[in-house]
Amino acid sequence: DVQLQASGGGLVQPGGSLRLSCAASGFIFDDYAIGWSRQAPGKGREGVSCISGRDGTTYYVDSVKGRFTISRDNAKNTVYLQMNSLKPEDTAVYYCAAEWRITGCTGKPYEYNYWGQGTLVTVSS
Repeated sequence: DVQLQASGGGLVQPGGSLRLSCAASGFIFDDYAIGWSRQAPGKGREGVSCISGRDGTTYYVDSVKGRFTISRDNAKNTVYLQMNSLKPEDTAVYYCAAEWRITGCTGKPYEYNYWGQGTLVTVSS
């Protein structure tokens, strides 16, 4: 069975940092771009970042550029999202997802084939 297990969410003060992890199993990890989307209360799902399976392509939504960094360890079937300088508007449930794609990534939620459960990130003082 395909599984995407997200972890690392929590409560953090504005300006703080968190690292999210997404551990994958049940599919050929290198053949999939992995990304993070988020959904804030009362809002739609937004693509935040993604990383391709093989060629290192990354994507960031404008609101997180310079603050978030995505990386992957194909030996561990895991993708990380390092989030720095967090803002209250980053508060959301963060979901990791997988898109079958040999090169590149789109970061668009409707492109993903598989989704994991979410992890809640709350940025508040």
